[in-house]
Amino acid sequence: MEPESVPPPPPTLTASYEQIHQMVTSEFLVEEGFIEYNTPTFYVKEQPNLKEAFLRLYKQLNSRQLVPIMRKRADRIMLQVVSKPLVRPSRPLVNIVLLLATIGTTLFTGYFLSGDTADPLVGAAMFSAALMSVLGAHEMGHKLTANRHGVEATYPYFIPGLPPFGTFGAVIQQKSLAPNRDALFDLGFSGPIIGFALTVVVSIIGIPLSDIKVVEKLPPLIIQPPLLLDFLANNLLRLPSDLPPGIVLIELHPLAYAGYIGMIVTMLNLMPVGQLDGGHVAHVLLGDTARTVMSIIAIISLLFIAWPMALIAYFLSRVKHPDALDAVSAVSRTRKLASIALIVVFVLSVAPVAPLF
Repeated sequence: MEPESVPPPPPTLTASYEQIHQMVTSEFLVEEGFIEYNTPTFYVKEQPNLKEAFLRLYKQLNSRQLVPIMRKRADRIMLQVVSKPLVRPSRPLVNIVLLLATIGTTLFTGYFLSGDTADPLVGAAMFSAALMSVLGAHEMGHKLTANRHGVEATYPYFIPGLPPFGTFGAVIQQKSLAPNRDALFDLGFSGPIIGFALTVVVSIIGIPLSDIKVVEKLPPLIIQPPLLLDFLANNLLRLPSDLPPGIVLIELHPLAYAGYIGMIVTMLNLMPVGQLDGGHVAHVLLGDTARTVMSIIAIISLLFIAWPMALIAYFLSRVKHPDALDAVSAVSRTRKLASIALIVVFVLSVAPVAPLF
């Protein structure tokens, strides 16, 4: 094959283009290189180590405030290099204020839930600490994963709320694209798995502390437990032998109720919609048609589980999900297998009804 001829770029980009060209050819077999709309553009050959080569180039360019983007164009692999977008600095004061506000609303909710206990202040503190830990672990899972993959992201923004939950959860803002689909999968996988693990611990501690009551008829508002919470209750709670006849209800301890909320939050986050955690995973594992079908099924299901979330999910589904910088390399086989764990977590967190909404 004859050596590639490098077309002369515009004068203002000459030095930059030559450096970029050298870095790209050090990692890829370049078929063609040129300037397109003032953007260094290369067509590169398919190669066994495509993903690894892109990551090495990504690290080289990142130190120079440049970003590579790899896409398929007409069955060819196109690689472009653009300036790294400016990122507005975060304002930690906002995170702290929202954190303190959410601690306050969860304490209030915990006190409201612990009204009949011997010490409602202790119950409020336990509920707040447990729920904030679950939500914080979920979001810090995202944050640490983002740091590991070089994705710029904020610290968690907690969202205060009123009873019966005391919070609308927490979010982190992703300020740059994931380098590849492995990283995008990890971002969607890490939060639910870490948050769910802590939720299980909180539930195991809280269920034995819960009270058992016998009533003649069901109260107007009861919660249907997720499958895992129901399993834990059946195996961790011992029914007294002298229970009177009637309907047996479990009055969840504040810790157990925090576990319930944690499971509901996990289930909602794993819906394969938009930029929810499940949406990240679906984006890298499924094709366009399959993602659309799964999104429709998820939104319809939410109408029966928590209808306000169905509205939110619908609007999230209307926004195109951003792809990774490397949208050519497939997600690794290990991560495909790991997605089974997310399916298991989702099923265990499903509740037949969530009438609190």
